[in-house]
Amino acid sequence: MTSRKMTSLALKRAYEAPSADDGMRILVDRLWPRGIAKAKAKIDLWLKDIAPSDGLRKRFHDKPEHWDAFCASYFAELEGEIPGAAAKELRRCMRDGPVTLIYAAHDERHNNAVALKMWLGRRKANKTDAGRGAPRRRRTRLP
Repeated sequence: MTSRKMTSLALKRAYEAPSADDGMRILVDRLWPRGIAKAKAKIDLWLKDIAPSDGLRKRFHDKPEHWDAFCASYFAELEGEIPGAAAKELRRCMRDGPVTLIYAAHDERHNNAVALKMWLGRRKANKTDAGRGAPRRRRTRLP
């Protein structure tokens, strides 16, 4: 029987120096970070398809007040076929060892890597709950 345990998932700006603790370094931006040489970045995998669409990225850029709307739109995009395949590849990498999601944004609290980590955590929690036979929440309509 193979283990399906997910290992640690960290976040790091592309402009921070790589370290041995990073494990597999996965760039999750659609665009390559400005001014960073590929050799210096030490990116193991570039998952462009898991990044937000250009339209969503441009609408959200430098607007942390729209964080909730960004997350909702990005989470919906991640359910699509192509981003879903990239997410599946990311989860495979996470089973193999530590993974660090690399991003270029200046805002360390409001960026696609933070949102992606949240989405992965929610998906994992939902699968765990479903596997335990947790009851589904029912919506009750009030008169």
